[in-house]
Amino acid sequence: MSVDDLPLAVLASRIRLEEKLLLAELERRRVPFEVVDTRTTVFGPGNDLRYHGALTREIGHTRNLYATRLLEHAGVRVVNDSSILDTCGDKLLTTLALEAAGLPVPRWMTTLTPQGALPALADFGYPAVAKPVVGSWGRLAARLESHDAAEAVLEHRDALPGPVNRITYIQEYIDKPGREIKAYVMGGETIGAIYKSSDEWRTNTKRGGTPSVCTPDDDLLKLLTATADAIGDGVLGIDVLEDRSGAYYVNEVNHTPEFHGALEVLQVDLVGRYVDHVLSRTGRSGA
Repeated sequence: MSVDDLPLAVLASRIRLEEKLLLAELERRRVPFEVVDTRTTVFGPGNDLRYHGALTREIGHTRNLYATRLLEHAGVRVVNDSSILDTCGDKLLTTLALEAAGLPVPRWMTTLTPQGALPALADFGYPAVAKPVVGSWGRLAARLESHDAAEAVLEHRDALPGPVNRITYIQEYIDKPGREIKAYVMGGETIGAIYKSSDEWRTNTKRGGTPSVCTPDDDLLKLLTATADAIGDGVLGIDVLEDRSGAYYVNEVNHTPEFHGALEVLQVDLVGRYVDHVLSRTGRSGA
């Protein structure tokens, strides 16, 4: 059996619009693939993981990271790789990587318990944003307007199960012009970008944010390229904040980006470019 006869593993436990479109594109190109449900797959020496490569679209961060590492251990090239998942799956680790590269990020602080954050917030300043280090779609993020609001949020955070929820990550609140930027960067190249606009402070399209086309200027393009250089060669959804003066800050980097909102407005074949990147990195001929 030649390498090209081996299937591409697609790691996923939930098939959303993005996964349906990616699978349809693989079918259209006659690329053999196998959907690997991370909830039920058995990994181990007796399981022959014969795949040409792998595309990870698993939404559960822990399963995503472990499944990717297990496939890499078996010699399978995974897009995105575990180093990207490890960094981008944790907002604090993302911030550290970006800051180490000298990139602009919102001013931040962290404590390893919620109790440690409350007194420090007096000097840090309000308003501020408390975020879980692991999570997406803006879940459990809270804008802290005052000491009383912070006390209530941090008390709730302290009651959540799991030690990772005790890690308290705080960002300054950036007064943005009613929108954020989501850029899609693949292999260091910016494929497209959108604004996500909302009257709410969280602009996620999952929460009703309205997408529109963003045409990046030179400063933004340089920032996106530098962000990809800091994170790694992969498919990245880069969230950028702009303040009222027009200054840019890299907010978060998503390693399994959603793009349903972008498809509504961008005249770019995001799905095709995504598959192009995966096939080129896994070395499949006829990509």
